[in-house]
Amino acid sequence: MVYTGQVTPGGRSEVRELGRATIRKMSVSSMHNNVYLLTCTATGEQLLVDAADDPGRCLALVAEGTGRLDHLVTTHQHWDHVRALAAVAEATGATTYAGADDADALPLPPDVRLAHGDVVTVGELELDVIHLRGHTPGSVALSWRDPDGGAHLFTGDSLFPGGVGNTKNEGQSFASLYRDVTERVFATHDDATWFYPGHGDDSTIGAERPHLEEWRARGW
Repeated sequence: MVYTGQVTPGGRSEVRELGRATIRKMSVSSMHNNVYLLTCTATGEQLLVDAADDPGRCLALVAEGTGRLDHLVTTHQHWDHVRALAAVAEATGATTYAGADDADALPLPPDVRLAHGDVVTVGELELDVIHLRGHTPGSVALSWRDPDGGAHLFTGDSLFPGGVGNTKNEGQSFASLYRDVTERVFATHDDATWFYPGHGDDSTIGAERPHLEEWRARGW
């Protein structure tokens, strides 16, 4: 089946086979939160990105892969991305990770506090940690550069098709998020990079790059 990246709450997962890795995507809750499962083909190790809601469905997604969960990354502290965090961590024993500046706001303190430039290793896969400040203080993205193809980037709520994440609430900063996204994502990833956001459909860096100046000018 061809991967589209289009999922609906309660619907089936989308599966993307990449040779060295498999990416599964599903949506949960009325907030249409995306949950991702990355599987290392060689070792069977797995990483879940954002146990957002519905622990049973998150565990079912893990079972669609190899059945084990080794790593559980929370991209940021907002409530809609962490509702199943404690339950999934308890059920699987996975090592938990989150950005250092968001860690204390989570319902479950992470085992590992991530900083910009850290690497999360999933079997034979290495994911670079990118700290993107502005949507929350400790938001992180994960970048896996496929040796056989383009990069794959899990952006949480910091980058979406059509713009950066929300920065209209107290404590958020468009200037900071736009700077980090342009300097740490667009300047370091080529147009073939596919990114997977915290809600909605996927996109590529190439599709969004022509609109960066438009985003800056409008301020969101």
